[in-house]
Amino acid sequence: MTALSVVIPTHGTRDLTLRCVESLACEGTADLDLVVVDDGSRDGTAAALAAAHPQVRVLRNDPALGFTRAANRGMAAATADLLLLLNSDTEVAPGALTALRAAFARNPRLGAAGATLSYPDGSPQWSGGRAPTLRWLFLLASGAAPLLARLPGWRRLKPPGAPAGPVDWVTGAALAVRRIAWEEAGGFDESFRFYGQDLDLCVRLGKAGWTVEILPDVHVLHHHGASIGSRSRRDLLWTDLLRWARRCRGAAWAHRAAQALAAGAALRRLGRLLASPFVPAAERAAWRAEDADLRTARAALAKARRAR
Repeated sequence: MTALSVVIPTHGTRDLTLRCVESLACEGTADLDLVVVDDGSRDGTAAALAAAHPQVRVLRNDPALGFTRAANRGMAAATADLLLLLNSDTEVAPGALTALRAAFARNPRLGAAGATLSYPDGSPQWSGGRAPTLRWLFLLASGAAPLLARLPGWRRLKPPGAPAGPVDWVTGAALAVRRIAWEEAGGFDESFRFYGQDLDLCVRLGKAGWTVEILPDVHVLHHHGASIGSRSRRDLLWTDLLRWARRCRGAAWAHRAAQALAAGAALRRLGRLLASPFVPAAERAAWRAEDADLRTARAALAKARRAR
């Protein structure tokens, strides 16, 4: 079986990190290289891991360096030929690591693979798919996708999650990568502030001739968003996607991508203005917070467009 290193960046998620490591322990850790990168936590994560799981190597960043740099540090310190990057808010299902090793052993050109993700209630979660299109960027910024999902029959046409098999990219929540492919690509591009580094890596691997897949037998539970807290990061998402567009699609396509995001954001703002008089009193505080977040994201996008 292929040797395996598991790398878990964490920032202030002690209890989730312990649960993630415990799920791996259920698989048996005798042949696993477990690396946790504690990125400036102040909640006793390192001490708790040392007490409960002394086999885990804990690397400390102080001050915090951010997810991308923490992930690169952990992957560089890992020792195996197969690397599995996990968010700290994941739990690996029994048998997943065996299936992961087998998939990479079967296909020597498999460069990166994602797990089949699910929410804690068992419902399927998005795991990866095709690279963003202009239409996808518009729908993302407009907020139309959640509204479409409520339409009768929509989920039969567009089921949640993504079918297993070849894709352009997979989410970094549970991203396995062959070490030689990781080293050829140079790891994650640290210019991405929070999002997009997984998209960028997988697209670069595809261009270099490696395949990228979602694996049907590698199941991982993901407490989506729990590792970054409750605050929305729409501003970082939009600007990191624009950064990816410039790097991987060129200036002309990136210009159209910025227009798609801006148009979607404008439509979203218009829709909210029209709906605001009908918002129940009990929901107005949350509505105002969402408005403030949207203004921040639109301002960040406008600044990024000017800086191109």
